[in-house]
Amino acid sequence: MFDTLSDRLQTVFKKLRGYGKLSEKNIQEGLREVRLALLEADVNYKVVKDFTEKVKEKSLGESVLKSLTPGQQVVKIVHEEMISLMGDEFHKISMSPNPPTGLMLMGLQGSGKTTSAAKLANLLKTEGKKVLLVAADPYRPAAIEQLVTLGDQLKVSVYADKEAQNGLTICQGAIKFARTGGYDCMILDTAGRLHVDEEMMLELKQIKECINPHEVIFVADAMTGQDAVNAAKSFDRKIGIDSVILTKIDGDARGGAALSIRAVTGKPIRYVGTGEKIEFFEPFHPDRMASRILGMGDVLSLIEKAQNAYSEDKAKELQKKIARNSFTLEDFRDQLQQIRNLGPLEQIIGMIPGAKKMAKKTDFKEDEKKLIRLEAVINSMTREERNNLVVIGGSRRKRIAKGSGTTTQEVNQVLSQFNQMQKAMKQMKKMGMIPGFGGNPFKKKRKRR
Repeated sequence: MFDTLSDRLQTVFKKLRGYGKLSEKNIQEGLREVRLALLEADVNYKVVKDFTEKVKEKSLGESVLKSLTPGQQVVKIVHEEMISLMGDEFHKISMSPNPPTGLMLMGLQGSGKTTSAAKLANLLKTEGKKVLLVAADPYRPAAIEQLVTLGDQLKVSVYADKEAQNGLTICQGAIKFARTGGYDCMILDTAGRLHVDEEMMLELKQIKECINPHEVIFVADAMTGQDAVNAAKSFDRKIGIDSVILTKIDGDARGGAALSIRAVTGKPIRYVGTGEKIEFFEPFHPDRMASRILGMGDVLSLIEKAQNAYSEDKAKELQKKIARNSFTLEDFRDQLQQIRNLGPLEQIIGMIPGAKKMAKKTDFKEDEKKLIRLEAVINSMTREERNNLVVIGGSRRKRIAKGSGTTTQEVNQVLSQFNQMQKAMKQMKKMGMIPGFGGNPFKKKRKRR
C-alpha cells in the first residue's frame, strides 16, 4: 500500500535527519523532493502546491530551525499536514432517527460497488444493525446474482426485483420492504457505467430525489488515481455526494486518490477496501494512514484487527492446552487461520513500526503460499491424526500428501516442525516462560534446614 510514495518520502526524511542544523536551503531542497514524490504518486497538482506551501511556511519558523532535532520537526509537520489533507479524523456513518437509514452507493462500473455494499453490510451487521442490501442495478444481471450470493454468505437479506426495468422502481419497492421488515439500514447498490453519462446521472438523480437517502457514498477505485478523483468531483457536481469509499487500496503503490480526493471534493473518506475478502474493509483514519505512508506503522489498527480475530476465551483455552502439553495440530491449524484472517502478511508487517523496512527482501507471496500448503496438509488429516501424530505411519503420510496436493517430503517436514514446536513449548513451560505456569528460573530456591 503506497509503497512507492512511502519509500521516496522516507529517503527525503533520512537526508533531512542527517543534518545537524537545517538551513532554509536544506528545507527547500527537501520539499522539492517531497513535491516530486507527491506528483509522481499522482496527487492532484493544486493539492501538492498547497500542501508543500503550508509545510514550508511552518518549517521555516524559528522553533524548527533552532531545534536540536530539526529534521524530526519537519517530519512531524509533514505528518500533521498530511492528516489535515486527508480529513483530520474518522467519522462513523450516523444512523437516521427514522429507520431505515438509506445509504446510496454510486460510482463507475468496475470500481467495486457491489463488493463494497456487501462489506459495509457485514460491518454494520457486526455493530448489531439489521441490514437490507438492495440490488438496484437491473442492467447488469451479474450484479444482482453477485449481491444475492454475497448476501447468502453473510446471512444478510437482499432485495432483488429481476422484473424491474429501472433502478428507481427497485428502490421504491425496497424502501417499502425495509419499512415493513423493521430494517435499521438499507444499502442501495446502484448501476454504474464505464464512464460518466447523462442517462446514468439522470437515473441516480431520480433515485436520490425519491428515496432521499441519509447518505450518498461515492465508491472509487484507488488504483485509478486522478481518474477516481475527477469522477468523484463530477458525481458531486451533478448529483451531490456525502462521503467516499476507496477500494483496492492494497494494490495502490502510489496513493494519489487517497491524498487528493478529500481536498478536491471536500468529502471525507469513510472506509477503505484492503483486500478481496469481505472482512478486509477498514474505517479510514487519516492519522493512521499518514503514519503508514511515512513508514511509522499503524499499531492501533493492528491491535483492533487482533482483537476482532482472537477471542479471549479461546486464548485462555489455548494457554491451558500449552500448559498441559496437549497442543495439537488441530489447534495449530486454528491459529494459522486466525493469523490469515488478520489480512495479507505484507499489510500486517507494514503496520509494525520499522518492520516494513526490515522485511523489504521478504517474498510475502511465497510465504502466503507456504502457509496455504501447510494448512492443506493439516486439513488432509483425520481428526485422530491431527490429535495424535503417533498414528501417522508411511501409508498415511502418502495419503495425506495425495489429498493435500503436496509431497510426502512436505508432510514429513510439517510433522517434524510441529514436533520441534512441541518440544520448545515444553521447555518454555519448564522455564516459567508461559504466564501463570511453571517456575521462575531467576528465583533463588530456599535451602532446606
